[in-house]
Amino acid sequence: MEARSRGGDRDQAVRLTRIMILDWQVCSRARLSRDSRFDGKFFIGVLSTRIYCRPICPVPTVKETNVRYLPTAAAAAEAGFRPCLRCRPECSPGTPAWCGTSNTVSRALRLIEESSLEDAGMEGLAERLGVSSRHLRRLFIRHLGASPSAVAKTRRLHFAKKLIDETRLSMTDVALASGFGCVRRFNAVIRKTYNRTPGQIRRLAHQKTIQQQDHYLFHLRFRPPYHWKGILGFLAEHATPGVEVVDLRGYRRNISLNGCHGYFEVSPDSAHDAVAVRVQIADPRSLYLIVERIRGMFDLNADWAAVAKSLGRDPALTSRIRAEPGLRVPGCWSGFELTIRAILGQKMALKGAAALMGRMARSYGQRISDADGLTHLFPTPEILADANLADIGLREERAETIHALARAVCDGAISFDRVIDSDAFSAQLREIPGIGCWTAQYVAMRALREPDALPTGDAGLLRALGLRTQCELEKRAEAWRPWRSYASMYLWSTANE
Repeated sequence: MEARSRGGDRDQAVRLTRIMILDWQVCSRARLSRDSRFDGKFFIGVLSTRIYCRPICPVPTVKETNVRYLPTAAAAAEAGFRPCLRCRPECSPGTPAWCGTSNTVSRALRLIEESSLEDAGMEGLAERLGVSSRHLRRLFIRHLGASPSAVAKTRRLHFAKKLIDETRLSMTDVALASGFGCVRRFNAVIRKTYNRTPGQIRRLAHQKTIQQQDHYLFHLRFRPPYHWKGILGFLAEHATPGVEVVDLRGYRRNISLNGCHGYFEVSPDSAHDAVAVRVQIADPRSLYLIVERIRGMFDLNADWAAVAKSLGRDPALTSRIRAEPGLRVPGCWSGFELTIRAILGQKMALKGAAALMGRMARSYGQRISDADGLTHLFPTPEILADANLADIGLREERAETIHALARAVCDGAISFDRVIDSDAFSAQLREIPGIGCWTAQYVAMRALREPDALPTGDAGLLRALGLRTQCELEKRAEAWRPWRSYASMYLWSTANE
């Protein structure tokens, strides 16, 4: 009976991500059972206290007549509820932008995540998406229960709360890092939302450890299961020596943002459904972007239940999914760096491509440290545009492709940031001599976090399925939509077994 019930809940969890009008019976069962698979898929507004909580909130259960179910945190805030200080809604796993929303909304969410709304305003955001601001607002209300500005405001507020709870930054730095612009506005919003000052909230956090200056520790949640060994193994095979290190401790890499250098480390948080992220950076204003990139890099927002339900219909994937539950699609820190790695890997073994990437970093990248194997930053497009890559043993054909890519990035013809249409981006990338469909789809899969990318003609995928041609693979993969990237990961993980 319990197995059947959990199976039914899994199907309903998938359904919740696809509809705006929430099924109160499904929400009620998730709330009463405190099922972590529903965390972040909806929020609970308590009418008597005007507080909104996560489904896993540990507070005593209230009566059904005293709650209201809302699809997003922004919708809860718009309805007049304030965040719970106990379960901390800002810590819930994110809802994938492409889950249960229109293409326009999903693209808008990605742009908002990259601060496009703050930079260009509502009219500018709508213009980039090719719709009117009125229509964009209507779509957001329909799919998310809140306007674009409310979504951006809630994200900013949640990140500020996370910085208050989990760091020792001054409140001035917290205000700037979370995008409030000025301390007065920050203080007013926090007091209005939580009925407490930022200082009072920090005293409630009871931090047990004090980090060194410019060092920060965050715990980023995900919905279980999460195949940590699988994503770590993949990143280890594709790591750039000197720039990235993967070992038993986890994943580490050097980074540079706005001229400020640092590094981060990601390791499993065994006590919770989370990863522990340690960041060293001198400029706290970069923290939001760093945390969001890491969430994407480790695919922490994925709804694995929806992926497994869809892909499990294919007999070739069923046993793989059961054997490796929670496998994710690894993202990347730098789309430019990943594309170069993909170019080198087109006709070269993994170890050979990694060795060349290491030589490139040592020869043309900036040396910044010599700690824990992290020694260099990966070279910028400006440096590689005219670098003599023959010096590191690169063949002329591959060198010309890298030169062309670097120049296109320098000229603004190719940009990996704020991409609206992954198909149009892939088409632009294929215009560079030496970059074909496989490379463009692989880059879309990992750099753009496109869940439905398919590296067509991939030898590993063909071998895993016993197919011969690209046409056969594309036909077979139609049944995997919109999760072809995840199907590829499962097939790659067992291709050599």
